[in-house]
Amino acid sequence: MSDTGPTRLVLLRFLERVQQRDLDRTRRWIADEERRETERQRGIAARPAPPDWLLEKGLNRDSAPVYVHVGGCWNAGGRSHGVSRDLARRALAEGVKACSHCRPDTALRFLEG
Repeated sequence: MSDTGPTRLVLLRFLERVQQRDLDRTRRWIADEERRETERQRGIAARPAPPDWLLEKGLNRDSAPVYVHVGGCWNAGGRSHGVSRDLARRALAEGVKACSHCRPDTALRFLEG
């Protein structure tokens, strides 16, 4: 009776090639992920600083401002844009409401009256 199947050494060499291919693929995945993370960090670093003050417009593009916010306020709507300190104070003086969450009137030391 003769054993015509592959030898144990042949099988182990095959397993080694399969594992090497898997390891190479895993290392490519790691390198790709490291590149993506580097690009993400670069994008975060290049992002401009948020404005100090925001003016939120009403529902249509021609409507008057409805709120003044401190820059970065979580409650500022998508219709907000950055403005200067003077413009934020002027808007409050003209009756635009201060956001009740970020209190720009307090930050600007604006007193009604």
